[in-house]
Formats: sequence, structure tokens, C-alpha cells
Amino acid sequence: MARRLSFPVAQPITIIGWYIASILLIALVSTASAGLKLGPGESRALTQAFYYAIIAASLYFIIATLMVFNVYGAFKGHYPKEFKLTMSQRTLMLQTISFMVYMLGGAAVYARVETWKFLDAVYWANFTLLTVGIGDFTPLTHLGRALLFPYAIGGIVILGLVVGSIRSLVLERGKKKLGSRMIEKKRERLLKRINTTEEAIKLTPVSNEQQAKEVGMSERERRKEEFHLMRMIQDQASVRQKWTALLISGGAWFFLWFIGALVFFRSEKNQGWTYFQSLYFAYTSLLTIGYGDLSPTSNSGKPFFVFWSLLAVPTLTILISNMGDTVVKGIRDLTIYLGEFTVLPGEASTKDRFRHSAYKLTSGKFFTKGPLMEEPPGLLGEKNDEDREKGNKPSHAAATDKLAGALEQDELAEANAARTRGDIIDENIHMYHFLLIKELRSVLKHLDESPPRKYTYEEWAWFLRLMGEDESSHTSHRKAPIKVKKHLGDQPDLQQGQTDDRDQLQQWSWVGNRSPLMGDTEEAEWVLERLSATLEKELKRQSKSRKKGPVAKTFSSNGSSKFLEERHRSGRAERHLSS
Repeated sequence: MARRLSFPVAQPITIIGWYIASILLIALVSTASAGLKLGPGESRALTQAFYYAIIAASLYFIIATLMVFNVYGAFKGHYPKEFKLTMSQRTLMLQTISFMVYMLGGAAVYARVETWKFLDAVYWANFTLLTVGIGDFTPLTHLGRALLFPYAIGGIVILGLVVGSIRSLVLERGKKKLGSRMIEKKRERLLKRINTTEEAIKLTPVSNEQQAKEVGMSERERRKEEFHLMRMIQDQASVRQKWTALLISGGAWFFLWFIGALVFFRSEKNQGWTYFQSLYFAYTSLLTIGYGDLSPTSNSGKPFFVFWSLLAVPTLTILISNMGDTVVKGIRDLTIYLGEFTVLPGEASTKDRFRHSAYKLTSGKFFTKGPLMEEPPGLLGEKNDEDREKGNKPSHAAATDKLAGALEQDELAEANAARTRGDIIDENIHMYHFLLIKELRSVLKHLDESPPRKYTYEEWAWFLRLMGEDESSHTSHRKAPIKVKKHLGDQPDLQQGQTDDRDQLQQWSWVGNRSPLMGDTEEAEWVLERLSATLEKELKRQSKSRKKGPVAKTFSSNGSSKFLEERHRSGRAERHLSS
């Protein structure tokens, strides 16, 4: 992680260390449980430490085995050979270590204060900090009860931070990865279906008037249909992704519930628990209800409860979050829908409500977005644009915007000066820079929007025009391939950049693998990155031309010259200057 050792050296050392730790623990527990001779009528009970050692040995072995698969995949080219922790990953690791140290430290203190065994104190600290509150162990001394006030609130705060980090890391990153995968699968299936119909001709770029007549539309109109087709793919994949995530998290929760109940049923045989009682106990513990009428008393049940409950809390958190995107959202929408027809009618007409319902149920196939598309505010509703604009910007974003504003005014002043002296070329160059900076400032405001900003086709066409592409020209367009073979390091070409190393445009399609709508990068981030790269190239080119003198002032061949010439002819420069 600190990269003090290379990957081929560090990984084998780490894997061997985990395997040695696992083997040593297995040897210890095997020695402790074997060879004990019992007389007639005698029985034995293994301690909690014995079962903790079994759990630890199993975890060590699983970790080492997973790392072996990771190394194999890295040398086969499926994964990168460098592992760099992100800030969110480091934060989660530090918070988890802090929580475990806090829980074990508190257990050591209470073992001394309440004269408990240390592992019984660990069991108590676990169900206390996780707010299960089983109640079979409670502090009886005044000192123990007094220490509970700061100890419990501190542990709950740390636990909240850990759960928040898990939610952010697992849900946000997992949602993007799963969403990208589902969009790719949906795209492939749709293209296969279209290629078997007469509509396949609309996926081929229109290069001349004869082809435009055959297709029945111009290249720009064809591209616009491609764009809306990709939006439909995104919407359908998004719905499927949410329900898939709910099924996965729900399956994990049910697995913990039923398997946990089975283990408690076996471990608490001395108490005479039935499987239904075990289900009841596991359920109340998973939901942190903790009635306390049932509790594990065996030396195997308590260690398993500690391990099991630490897995259950983040699983339940992820499940509730996924329910908020699907089931809870559906109940909320149904409540609002019924309220508009009964006790709290809205301003929209009944016809508009039915049109809106048909739009949502058919994923936009019938009707279009209307005035009812606004989401309600609150815990489950998203903020609207007006609320987002009122939010305070981060200090670095405000500083960047201020600097960009100063550059924007400088370029506008240079354009005005060039216009005054009649230098059309210089005027257009500075006007082009002015427009790039102006759009950069606009896109900067979209980065922190929730839900993420999705641009219209017209907005995308304008951004691409600024980058040197023309949606009306077939030059940089191609028919989308159904399936693309990917190798290590491959990225959708337009997701990271629209030019290759020789500064040449690559051909792409809105429904192809090179589309900026593919991948897990947000649209505002992609546009900001590409506009920044375009502005940087233009400023470097301008700096070089100034060093060579005014005679060398020419346009480049990357498309900006055509953009400026057309813009100048259309009179758009005069409108921007006057504004």
C-alpha cells in the first residue's frame, strides 16, 4: 500500500504470512481439542477462546486464498499489478481499526470493573455498541454505569462513521460498476435485435445526400435518434440495476438470518432452542431490537454472535439504502399519487397525472416529461435545481470559479480589442477561448449536483462543437460494434479522451463502446475534462504562435478553425460581445 516493496515481492510475503498464521492457529486448536481422555459420565466444554481461534484461522485462510486469486489475475492481465488505496478506502480501514480498538479497550476496562471474564466483556461491548441490547450482561457497579455514558455514545459515533464509509464505498462505487456493466449488456442485446431489422440502416453514418434520402433523415437527425436510444438504454439499465442491488443485498441479509439461526440452533441445544426460536432471536438481533428474552449462553454461541453481528449491521444498512431506491420510493410515489386524487390534490390536471403515470410505467415510451416530473424534497426526495444553487460551494471550487471568471473577462477584453483594430483572426481566437472558459465555469457548477446532471442532445452537440467535432458531419462517426474485445488498460476511447496520441479524432457512436455516455464517469466530469484539455491545447498553441511572431498566427486542423469561421459568419460573435 505504501509501495515500499514491488508487487511481485510484497504480495507473496503477505500471502505466506496469512497462510502461516492460519496453519499455526489450526495446529493449536487441533492440539487443544484432541487427546483428552474423559472418564465415564464426564463431559468437556471448550472455551470461547477456542472458537474465536477457529473463526480467526478461517478468516486468515480465506484472506490468503483471495489474495492468491488476485495475484493470479494480475499476472494474467485481468487486474493491475499496483494496488493504490483511495482516500475513502484508507478512511474505512482506519475507522474500522478504531472501532475494534475502542470495543476491545472498553471490554478490558469493564472486565476489570465488573469482574467479568474478558471474552464475556467483549460479548457485552459488542451488543452494546451495536445497540442490540440483549441484556444478559449489564453493569452493576456505579463506576461501570457511569462509564457507560461516554463509552456508549463514543462507540455509536464511531460505528456511524464506519457504516457511513461502508455505504459510501460499497454503494456508490458498486452502483457505478454494476450500472456500467448492465448498460453494456443492455446495449449489446438491443444492437443485436436492431441489426436483424430494417432499422439497422439508421446505425450507419450518413455520408451523402443519396444515403440521407434512403434513411429518411440527415446525419444530425440520425445522431439525435442514437442519443435518445442510448438514454433509453441508460434508463432501463438503471431500473434493473436498482432492483438487482436490492436482490443481492436482500439475499445476503436472508442468508445471514437463516444461517445464523441454524448455528444458534446447534450451539444452544443445552437451552433447548428450537429452530423457530433461533430464527426469532436472529431476527430481533439483526434488526437491533434485542428484547432479551433469548440470549446465547454457550461458549460457541457468544463468539459466533460477535462475528455474526459485525457482519449483519453493514449488511442491513446496505439493504435499507437499496430499499430506499426501490420499495420505499415506490410507496412514497404511490402515497403522493393517491393524495393528489383524494385529500391533497395538486395543481396539475387529471389528464397530466395520467400522462405522467404512463410515462413512468413505460420508461418514457409514451408521452414526454411534464410538470409532474419534479421529485418531492425531504429525506427520500432529491433537491431541486433551485435548492442546489443556494448551497455553499467548497472553497476550492469557489477559487477555481473566481480564477476562471478573471480569465473569461481577459479573453473577452482581448476579443473586443482585436475587433476594434479589425483583426478578425485574433478576435475569433480569443472569442473561442472566451466560450471555452464560459462553458467550463458552467460545467463546474454541475459537478456536485445530486442526482448527477444529464445533458440534453443539444447541450452535448454544443460541447462537442467546442471540442472540434460536428454532429452534422460523418467524419468522426461510425456504426456501433455489438461486442468489443477488451484487454488490460483498455477504456472507452471517449471516456478518457476523444483523440489518440497523434491528436487525431477517433470514430465513435452514441450507442458504441466509445460513447461518452458509457463507463462510470459522470457526464459533467467528462465534459469538464475534455473542455479543459481543449483549452490547454489552444493556449499552448497561442503561446507558441506568439513566440514565432504575428505571421505564424494560423488555425489548427483539429476542427476549431471551422468552428470559428462558421461562428463568425453566423454573427454569433457579435451577440456574445454585446452581452
